[in-house]
Amino acid sequence: MKPKINKTTQPIRSQSDRDALKSYFWNHNLRDYALFVFGIYTGRRIIDLVRLNVRDVAYIDKKCRFCISERMKIQEKKTGKFANLIIHPSARRALSKYLRQRRKSAPSLGAILNEPLFKSRKRGRDGQYRIREQQAWRILNKAAKECELDYKIGTHSLRKTFGYLLYYSGTSITLIQKLLNHSSPEITLAYIGITQDDMDEAILSLN
Repeated sequence: MKPKINKTTQPIRSQSDRDALKSYFWNHNLRDYALFVFGIYTGRRIIDLVRLNVRDVAYIDKKCRFCISERMKIQEKKTGKFANLIIHPSARRALSKYLRQRRKSAPSLGAILNEPLFKSRKRGRDGQYRIREQQAWRILNKAAKECELDYKIGTHSLRKTFGYLLYYSGTSITLIQKLLNHSSPEITLAYIGITQDDMDEAILSLN
């Protein structure tokens, strides 16, 4: 049964928590490490991330070298809208490390391009070996428990963390709203967990 996304799912606000999760994934599974980093640096819904194939983020150049793309095109399943996104350098590095491992067992560079990006050992009902939303949810929740996080996280936490980090880096809320495809700034603020107390604190912190 598919787990329900709890509306209290939180962004991962703390740098130390993000580092702990990265370290956990790095030591346990490079695929999960890549999914985590790619998720918090692209802000895409998990349903869109797990549908990606390797060719959506990588290519073989004229010298037959395997390269990670600087941009990707993606269609949102929920809205049907297309997005042309730059891939953050941190996400590119994570994908590079993960796919370098994948290439060791691939029959050819060309073959790996047609495979699911986030591959599963189990074949789904559609015959494809790709992780599903439920599996991604379980992966994140297990990691959160192992890292002893005291708040609820889920697959939406990756997207919420993306918005949260943008907000605290000084990005305007209207631009974040556009990136997340929300209908209003108020929805975006609530989604990324910005409360009235946060806004009051920001005002009081002004010199």
